[in-house]
Amino acid sequence: MNGTKHLVECHCVLPQYRHKKETVFHKFVVFSEIDENDNVISKFAQCNNCGVIHKVVDICKSEIIHGIDESVSLMTINDIKPSISKDVVSILETYSCDFATWENVKFIYDNSLWGSVVTISRDEIDNNVQLKVLTIKDENKINIDTRIRKEVI
Repeated sequence: MNGTKHLVECHCVLPQYRHKKETVFHKFVVFSEIDENDNVISKFAQCNNCGVIHKVVDICKSEIIHGIDESVSLMTINDIKPSISKDVVSILETYSCDFATWENVKFIYDNSLWGSVVTISRDEIDNNVQLKVLTIKDENKINIDTRIRKEVI
């Protein structure tokens, strides 16, 4: 079992792109589990802009299956909180992490993938990207580091 964060495209458009000649559709981050045969385990995800429900079928691929619906049994951050340590919950809340990051951390805890690294913050300055990463060493031990990497343009 493995997991990864990736983008899926919705059919909604962010307000700042509404008047562009070419339509720029909104993309949002999801976390997907990958089975031992390298197949994405399909799941439902909700667009963080318009609320439409997507069926994630592969890396960067989804199908819109439903309009905005509060009754769909989607996982929430409040569902995830009890399954991870209070310190990690506090860190994810402090950095206002997206839902995909919460799912990534839950996957690490559920599968005891100690030593795994999760990006909790990213800033681009000039052609450098500064990352703040959370390393989950075990269920009660964590570490936060910053890393700088040069973006290739």
